[in-house]
Amino acid sequence: MPTQILIIEDDPSIGKLLRRALLHEGYDTKLVADGYEGLRAFTEQEPELIILDVMLPGIDGIEVCKRIREESALPILMLTARDMVEDRVIGLDSGADDYVTKPFDIDELLARVRAQLRRVESQPQTRIMRFADLEIDTAARSVHRGSREVELTAREFDLLELFMRHPNQVLTRAQIYDEIWSYDFGGSSNIIEVYIRYLRTKLEANGEPRLIHTKRGAGYILRES
Repeated sequence: MPTQILIIEDDPSIGKLLRRALLHEGYDTKLVADGYEGLRAFTEQEPELIILDVMLPGIDGIEVCKRIREESALPILMLTARDMVEDRVIGLDSGADDYVTKPFDIDELLARVRAQLRRVESQPQTRIMRFADLEIDTAARSVHRGSREVELTAREFDLLELFMRHPNQVLTRAQIYDEIWSYDFGGSSNIIEVYIRYLRTKLEANGEPRLIHTKRGAGYILRES
């Protein structure tokens, strides 16, 4: 299956140039023109690499990069017309893996794309996610609270992983239904409350502080007390 690359670029000529060059190299590409569209495409398409312009309408590339980096370690290659050292530092500090200034040589950019993809392929597939003293391994589907292993069912693990991908963010009931249960349960079901209770019981079995909190009238949030 071709490698999926997301291009977030508001300049039509540059966007078309990138898309054409990447397609010629055998990549499957999607092109969007503003920051909000980029975040939506990232969630829906699950790309393997992102080429991200800094100056975007809606929400700038620095903020887009920060939000993506909260959820994923996929390679991000940033583009900008500014060549100041401070700008490169800000881009890299926001989570970008590489930084290319405009105008750029398309062969050099393609080489950088290949280098980032090789770096990912050479890394172990285990993905460790941590929050406070909670650690989950998404490859082994294991959970630890401190040194204690926590045994979870498949559905409980999926729910906890969802919270770990969105730390310190309120998740509404609708978001949780869509992500975990889809069409299996109606909005009137108490299935979310049941599974939240299961998770809390297992994560707090040794008297550990609560991490999954209820935001009355809003949903649930993973945060430290």
